Parts: sequence; structure tokens; C-alpha cells
Amino acid sequence: MHASLKRLGTDHIDLLQIHGYDVATPLDETLRALDDLVREGKVRYLGASNLAAWQLMKALGLSDSRNQSRFESLQAYYSIAGRDLEREVVPLLKDQNVGLMVWSPLAGGFLSGKFRRDAQGPEGSRRAAFDFPPVDRERAYNAIDVMDVIAKEQNASVARVALAWLLHQPHVTTVILGAKTEAQLEDNLAASELRLTPAQLEKLDAVSKLPPEYPGWMVERQNADRFPPAR
Repeated sequence: MHASLKRLGTDHIDLLQIHGYDVATPLDETLRALDDLVREGKVRYLGASNLAAWQLMKALGLSDSRNQSRFESLQAYYSIAGRDLEREVVPLLKDQNVGLMVWSPLAGGFLSGKFRRDAQGPEGSRRAAFDFPPVDRERAYNAIDVMDVIAKEQNASVARVALAWLLHQPHVTTVILGAKTEAQLEDNLAASELRLTPAQLEKLDAVSKLPPEYPGWMVERQNADRFPPAR
């Protein structure tokens, strides 16, 4: 770590993230090593990436029980075409007050507006060469159809609408952009100024929502009469 900081020309970094769950290394060993770096002043905050909900919660529990520095953020894939995070991870982040840093907010370019049912995108595009992250294409195309209408209403691009939708989600802390050109970067950055109307957000939520899955639908059913309906 000392050599890395020397190469970077600094005595500390603000956020150090692990990239995933290491099945070959005990979790408590990883957490102790990270805590040592914070105590030595080489790292300000710790983050994780690509963890399952149970893995993140286990890590938080271990850190809290030992008075160690905990993960303050999670870097994870999340987009209007891939809302799987909302099943278990997002409720955990809200409950434990952990920030969410989104990677691939345009689903590897699938939400750039260049991919449609009748157009598979330009040659040389990232998604055309590397079909990742995986998406439910039919649901994604349905979302793109709605975003296309909203983009015209807002005088914006489909990509900007997709990014704006993310920024309207209260559990999103920040979004990592991956533009290839200056024009794309400027368009992506403009998403922070795009205000979607409640009606537009409702349409986007309806077209992209996840299908019911157990135990989520049972939890919702059992608690249906616990709170009055929203007005």
C-alpha cells in the first residue's frame, strides 16, 4: 500500500474498495487488513463492490462487533434495465446507511438510445463487442420505448433520461460514467440537471419494475393492512 501511495504522489486515498467477495480468504482477515489501513491513516473510508446482500451484511456485522472501520459504500450494477438490486441489497443499504455507487448505469451502452428492437446498435460499440451486463432485452426495449417518448418531451437523449432516472432514486449516492467521446460526456453530465416529472417517473417505474418474487410478494401481502395506502 505504501508503494502504491508513493506512486500516486499522496499519503492517503479517500476511498478504498474491494472489487468482490474473495472465497479463498476469510472475511474477517480481509476486514482486519482494511481496518489497519484506516488506522494507519492511509485510507479514509472503505467500500465494497459486487457483494450479495448476505455478504455485505455479514461484513458490516463483523466490523461493528469489533469496532472496526466498516464499508461505507457499495459499488454495484444498477440501471433501469437491471433493477435486481432492489430486491435485497437496496433495503439493506437503506437500513444500514450505506451509500450506493452505480457502475454501468447505461447497461453497457444498451440504454444509449442506439439499441432498439429493429436496430442492434452500431458496429464497434461496446455492447456489440461485449454483451455485458446481461439484461432482459424485452423489458429493456419496453423501457427504451417509454424513455424515447420522455426524451422527446424533455428535449433530451434516451441516455440522459436513463441516467436521470437513476439520479431520482433516493438510494443512489453517485453514478460512474463511461463516455467514449466528449459529446457523450457532456450529454451524460447534463442528466444531473434533468428533472423528470412525477408522471414520467411513474411511467418509467411501471415499465421497468421487477416481476414479483418470493419472499418479497409474501412480505408485501402480510403487511398490506399494516399501513394506510399512500395518497
